[in-house]
Amino acid sequence: MFHSPSADASFSGSTHTIYLALELSRRSWLVALHAPDAAKIELHRLPAGDGQAVLELLARIQTRVERRTGVSPHVSCCYEAGRDGFWLHRLLAAHGVSSHVMDPSSLQVDRRARRAKTDRLDAQALLRALMAWSRGEPKVCSMVRPPSPDEEDARRPSRERATLLQERIRLVNRIQGLCATQGIADYEPLRSDRRPRLAQLITGDGRPLPPRLSKEIARQLDWLELVLRQLAEVETRRDAEAAAAAKAASPSKLGALLHVRSIGPELATVLAKEVFDRCFASRRHVASYVGLTPSPFASGRRSREQGITKAGNARARKALIELAWLWVRNQPDSALAVWFRSRVGSATGRVRRIAIVALARKLLMAC
Repeated sequence: MFHSPSADASFSGSTHTIYLALELSRRSWLVALHAPDAAKIELHRLPAGDGQAVLELLARIQTRVERRTGVSPHVSCCYEAGRDGFWLHRLLAAHGVSSHVMDPSSLQVDRRARRAKTDRLDAQALLRALMAWSRGEPKVCSMVRPPSPDEEDARRPSRERATLLQERIRLVNRIQGLCATQGIADYEPLRSDRRPRLAQLITGDGRPLPPRLSKEIARQLDWLELVLRQLAEVETRRDAEAAAAAKAASPSKLGALLHVRSIGPELATVLAKEVFDRCFASRRHVASYVGLTPSPFASGRRSREQGITKAGNARARKALIELAWLWVRNQPDSALAVWFRSRVGSATGRVRRIAIVALARKLLMAC
């Protein structure tokens, strides 16, 4: 998940490095820049989404610094991970810039109740964090590992399916909510006979469904059926890819996961594409990536556990928690399931939730 500061190790003590931080927004981009030939931080406002303008600005600054110092400067750049994705990182890296994508949740912020926040202050904070990280202070912030275009594209099916499932739930709740306003509580939009039943619905006070409401529900059903068709297409492609991986002569991570009882095509796809497509420095980094590390609170005489951090990849964390429950159900005689039952016993609630998180962490390390 994290880069090592060694990426900029050769420049950590150099005075010939241009540091650049970009504060990205929809309206404009603000560039905070520290050059070796200037004592102050420079600010430049650029059009939003214009990567070429960033490259032109860097070319001008490099030419200026080289003319004044006689040394060709190195460029180190960063911006926060977010809506703009990784295309800018790839563009900068392709032009010889040492580009980094910063985890925004890792930045320290002022804890005062009324904290001043502007694009200028945010850009300067990013720049200071980048310079400190480049000097060899890894705890000042965390850099994410940008995926390759192929890795990013391979994650699309599982993420698209999750989006379609959310849309399906929203539409079903919307239709059932409209029916509830008329005293109808037994209409199921996901049944195959949803259209004939819609024409037969009777309100709680014995009237046929109002015509305008009936047409609105019919339009919602059109939308729902479109989502169901798209969901079926995505799952068909996923199952075909999983079947090919399971039968392949050369073992892959996806195929290996499919041979484990309790892991189906969806869980195997999520784990293979979201977690096991990268390398981690240690077990701690693996757990940190999916947010399963503990977050203790110990200060003076006060000491308590706050649960897991819930940082990192939420999709992978959800899949691992689901896998833990399925493991206990489908492999009751396994060592991990026996360990879970011995720890939980007859307890319920919070103790059971803590144990299932611990089991998910063990399963992650075992995979």
